[in-house]
Amino acid sequence: MTAVIDAPTPSPSHSPASGHGPEGASERTRADYEINKLSKRLHRLAGQAIADFNMIEEGDKVMVCMSGGKDSYALLDILLNLQQRAPIRFELVAVNLDQKQPGFPEHILPEYLASRGVPFHIENQDTYSIVKRVIPEGKTMCSLCSRLRRGILYRVAGELGCTKIALGHHRDDILQTLFMNMFFGGKLKGMPAKLVSDDGRNVVIRPLAYVAETDLERWAVHRAFPIIPCSLCGNQENLQRVQTRQMLRDWDKRFPGRVDNLFSALGNVVPSHLMDRNLFPFATLQATGVADPDGDRAFDDEEICAPPAVPATGVITLQR
Repeated sequence: MTAVIDAPTPSPSHSPASGHGPEGASERTRADYEINKLSKRLHRLAGQAIADFNMIEEGDKVMVCMSGGKDSYALLDILLNLQQRAPIRFELVAVNLDQKQPGFPEHILPEYLASRGVPFHIENQDTYSIVKRVIPEGKTMCSLCSRLRRGILYRVAGELGCTKIALGHHRDDILQTLFMNMFFGGKLKGMPAKLVSDDGRNVVIRPLAYVAETDLERWAVHRAFPIIPCSLCGNQENLQRVQTRQMLRDWDKRFPGRVDNLFSALGNVVPSHLMDRNLFPFATLQATGVADPDGDRAFDDEEICAPPAVPATGVITLQR
């Protein structure tokens, strides 16, 4: 059963720097209007992704992975708002993996989560020392760090009885992964919005899959999230992922709509026009003598890309 709910909109906050009088009031009105639009867009897109991929179902217990970055804060914030009006019942529990990085402000997340009234669990595991010992200075730490973190979070999800694991990856993360795999792995592979873990025991979901990173940046400022910087991968400026991210941002500025079309392409795959013999039977392909009802697709390179499809409604749909 599909139910429809309006997107909740947190009350906008007024900046202390806002002016007084008619001009100041007008500035505040415009700022509130823009924040209201942003809020509706974020909640609509998250709700749409949840519905499209059937991410959250009746009775689910969702483990929201909290790193202390803007994305995980926004993920929890949006899910809490959707939970209040969802036509289905589901639980949320926030989980942070304290990797024992030097200087990590371990009080910030517990205090924030307690202030939001969210059940939470802090898992203490010294993966920082392992990564620093194994990875030579100057080399990329992300791969080992993420493997260790993933294994621990899978275990914790089982111990807490969680049925879904929610990660804060957004649209730009997905596109960056696509290009990273093409540039350096020789694979046409992105980052799915929903998947089953390698051990077959966990369902991983990414409710922010449709959301642009720039929107999350604005939301983090508006909501004043207490951001905790990462002292491992967060300070490695020469990472290939950082360069790929900059490439996409440059495209988005110079060619409006290009990044949207790239993302739309991930959901509009034509196997017959790729070269994966496991996806399409090229070896046994024969002329049928019957015209294709869609017309001749052999020269699709001459077609003009249509603008990306954007959900037309301002509502959120969730599966019951």
